[in-house]
This record gives sequence, structure tokens and C-alpha cells, in this order.
Amino acid sequence: MTMLHSDGTSEADTSAPGTSEAPARGVLKTAYQKSVAAYWNNNPNDDRVNTKLGEVDGLYHHHYGIGEPDWSVLEGPEETRQERIVTDLHRLETAQADLLLDSLGDVRPGDRLMDGGSGRGGTSFMANQRFGCGVDGVTISEYQVKFANAQAADRGVADKVKFHFANMLDTGFDTGSRRGIWTNETTMYVDLFELFAEFSRLLEPGGRYVCITGCSNDLFGARSAAVSWIDAHYGCNIHPRSRYFAALAANGLVPAAVTDLTAATIPYWEMRTKSELATGVEKPFLTSYKEGSFQYLLIVADKVGK
Repeated sequence: MTMLHSDGTSEADTSAPGTSEAPARGVLKTAYQKSVAAYWNNNPNDDRVNTKLGEVDGLYHHHYGIGEPDWSVLEGPEETRQERIVTDLHRLETAQADLLLDSLGDVRPGDRLMDGGSGRGGTSFMANQRFGCGVDGVTISEYQVKFANAQAADRGVADKVKFHFANMLDTGFDTGSRRGIWTNETTMYVDLFELFAEFSRLLEPGGRYVCITGCSNDLFGARSAAVSWIDAHYGCNIHPRSRYFAALAANGLVPAAVTDLTAATIPYWEMRTKSELATGVEKPFLTSYKEGSFQYLLIVADKVGK
């Protein structure tokens, strides 16, 4: 994405969260993690969809949208049609983030939240604006850390919203220090049992974890060709639905609500096919959602026990 902030000279916070040391913890622990980080560090402008949508209002998202598009944007002057489509797609992505934040429950200004796989920080800024609380974003991309921290400075919230070069499997934050944690389309890059063990450690008793993710449908049987295509395109490992609930249960995270957002996201993808920003991934998403091999879920889980 292109940078919205002034000069892009803000330095990345490369210290391990909660310490004053350089990342001796070894943020990038595997060759795969290094390859994912290298992509985001070396190709920051390659994801032009996120770039153009973020430029609408300065909230840069790394996720997809839900809700009914305003199909009237396809009408009217041809010369401004693509601009209208981009604005509406961004509205749907922001609606998705709003739904996620709605699910965090009672968050007070003195609480601390964590955004796991925070990207360029869009949802973190929305959380701070809504709750007035502190938010820590973690990402393995030093480029994203630099971008998001510059955004925080430009917004005047750097004292409340901070982004760290850190691995969400091993953050270095204090045990029980988080009232809430969320992941938004980032869990397909990590092992869920490792991830939820770390989140369970970080959450205070009664704290809440919210996840929005795409997952393969166990009822479909073998992984579909469309889901395999999505995996290959993004270099990720889409988990089956059942694995989420097994990993949550193994780590004292009890689901409070599960919502199937598949039907709500299909119109977003249909609108994307009308955009000049379409990348070709739209067809496998629509195919997998409509055939039932892929699901888009909102999972809300509470920390039970100490």
C-alpha cells in the first residue's frame, strides 16, 4: 500500500514487547515465517487492492468485507465508476471490522487489547477510537510496523496505539495483560494450537478472543480445488473448521458465539469482480463459498480459568 503519512521516516519498533532489548527472542522462527515477512517487507506496494481502498479514508485493512453492496455505484458516469466501486468495497471492509469490534464485549479505556497480525493497523485504530483503550499490534513485517507506527503518530495516538515487530505465537507480553485479542484473517499462517496457547496465556480470566477467518468445511470432505488455489495464491495453510474448535478447547478458550458470515461476504466478492483492481482470486473465493467447501466464520471465545 502507498503510505498515507507524511514522509515514512518513522523507525520500526524492533524491540520485543515488554522488554527493552532487541528481538533476541527470535521473531522469525522458521523459514516459512521468514518468507512471509520477506514478501511484506520487499513488496509493500504489491497489494494494490489494500492500497487503493485504504486511501479512501486512511484506514488500511488487510481483510475482506461483509454486507450488501450499493449496486447503484455501477451506474452513473463511466469516468468515476471505479472510484465509486473502491469506496463501496472499503465501506464493506470497514463494516467487517466494526462487526469484529462489536464482538469484543465490554472494553474500558483502561483495558489493553492486542491485534494479532495487525498489518498496517486499520482495525487497531478503529478499536482505539471506539473504546479509548490501549492497543498493541504485532506483525512479523518490519515494513508494516514502520508504516503503522507512522500512522499512529500522524493520528496523534502513538501513546495509545503501538505496533511491534513480534511473532504472535510468542509475543513477549506479560501473562494476563490483555482484556481482549483479535485476529482478522491471519490464523491461516500459523499453527492454531500454538497460537491459542499464547492467546490463553495473554488473556486475563474472562478475557475475550475474537476471530474472523476463512476455513475449509469438514463436511465437504477433501480440500476442494478452489480452496487449494486460494492456499497457493496467498502462501498460507487454510485450516479446517474443526481444528479451530479443537485448538480453542485445548487452551481454555470457550466459544460464546459462532456466526457463519459466508452468505454475508459473497456480495463483496461479486462487487470485486466489477473492479479494475480484481486480481483473479475472486473466482475461487466465489466458487468455494457457493459450493460449500469454504466458510467465512466469526468465532467469539472467552478465557475460562486462570
